[in-house]
Amino acid sequence: MFKLKTTLGTNNICGANLIRLRHERGISQRQLAKNMQIAGYDVDHHFIRHIENGERFVTDIELVALAKVLQVEITDLIDPAIPVAVQKD
Repeated sequence: MFKLKTTLGTNNICGANLIRLRHERGISQRQLAKNMQIAGYDVDHHFIRHIENGERFVTDIELVALAKVLQVEITDLIDPAIPVAVQKD
């Protein structure tokens, strides 16, 4: 089985950008989760925290939802400078 992680060992490449975008807007993890709930996405602040800490894989559907709620392009969440390593388990 293959495990995809960044070379930094995280499970996603959007966590750092999510932190930055959230801070630029002056909103907490709880507020972002609440905004996502208002938009129809059933998440809580733990969802946001796990993404930001790189502990959680992020699906394409979740990327679209985060981008819509934050009113940014999906590419603003993805950092192409972080290489991905494939490890065989």
